[in-house]
Amino acid sequence: MSRRGLLALCLLLVACKRGAPAPEAQDAACPAVPAGAPGGGAPSASVRPALPLEDATHRVQPLAVCRSDGAAPLDASRRYFEEGRFEEALSCAAQAAALEPDLAAAHAERGVALAALGRETEAQLAYARALAIDPGDPSALLGSAHLYAVQLPSSRERDELGALYAERGLSQPSTPPELIPHLALVAAMAFNDLGQSESSLAHSAIVLARNPGSREALYERALALFELCRFAEARAAFARLVDDPERAAHAHQHLGLLLEREGKWKQAQVHFDKARALAPDDFPEPPLPSMEDFRAEVLNAVAALPQDMRGDLDGVPVTTEELPADADLLANQPPLSPTILGLFRGPPLGEPCDGSEVPCRSMVLYRRNLARAVRTPEELREQIRVTLLHEIGHLRGEDDEELAARGLE
Repeated sequence: MSRRGLLALCLLLVACKRGAPAPEAQDAACPAVPAGAPGGGAPSASVRPALPLEDATHRVQPLAVCRSDGAAPLDASRRYFEEGRFEEALSCAAQAAALEPDLAAAHAERGVALAALGRETEAQLAYARALAIDPGDPSALLGSAHLYAVQLPSSRERDELGALYAERGLSQPSTPPELIPHLALVAAMAFNDLGQSESSLAHSAIVLARNPGSREALYERALALFELCRFAEARAAFARLVDDPERAAHAHQHLGLLLEREGKWKQAQVHFDKARALAPDDFPEPPLPSMEDFRAEVLNAVAALPQDMRGDLDGVPVTTEELPADADLLANQPPLSPTILGLFRGPPLGEPCDGSEVPCRSMVLYRRNLARAVRTPEELREQIRVTLLHEIGHLRGEDDEELAARGLE
């Protein structure tokens, strides 16, 4: 199970409790009227192309009538959600929103139920409406944060949105105290995924101060410690999680990474094997070439670069190593991740060398980290190419944010 799947199992009883998600509902595309057809041309602002009648009737699946048993529809929706009856929760939340269209809580509750049913696109709209009505609604902020940072497939933009919503929820004076650890946990996950480990560590501490036994927060803390190169603390933190069925595979994998950095290859392999046995889809056997073959792949990738890039690399050695050295990781503050795929050392082109680097500029690609980032030899060759482009971006003066914006994370 991927790390993102962990929280979706049983994170929250209020807005993040999730069942097995159903396939995401597909948006129905509205066909445009062809140009030149009767009634064609640009539609007026008040007219939209309609679905063919047979398609429209086929897609209509009305919600059941809300059975609130005398309670207010919103209260009934929350009760049904707690019972895991998400369809009934959605029906009652929809009725609550119909009766009070300007009630942010009703639309937030619709979002929670829709997300639990795997209808993420509709959930996004429900949360957006709730936050348009009340930008500080805590349930909508928590639900949105969870949707973007946990439930949807990972991307930088989604993680950034998740972190923003969680941080806003934490900053609202009206946020109920019981939601604070849930918001902090989602923020910790988002910040770890964004590589902002110091922020993740701080938010994990918020959760653990209220719930010291939170395995989710203990895992985020362990991961942040690893990324911050606090290796002894990370090793102790991951060792606490090897008996946790939901996190054991990830704990073993990181213990293997830590032992590998110490040169304890056989001990590390024991943990890698345990991680693979527990979660083979998450930790497949990496396509690890020999160092000689890896060097050849890197040289081939350099030779295939555009002429201008090869010109920029003139006098800049491109080398290969097994793993990043501690000195390279700790040269930055905060430290670089131990799982980086490559590294550019030295000042960008056009800036003078200060004599601390010999040679002034150099580039290195890491065999083991690159092999673990892919699943096939073909993917490895492509990742070598992308990593070279990333490091050449640094050589030319771009920072990580600029490179990420160009798709070169």
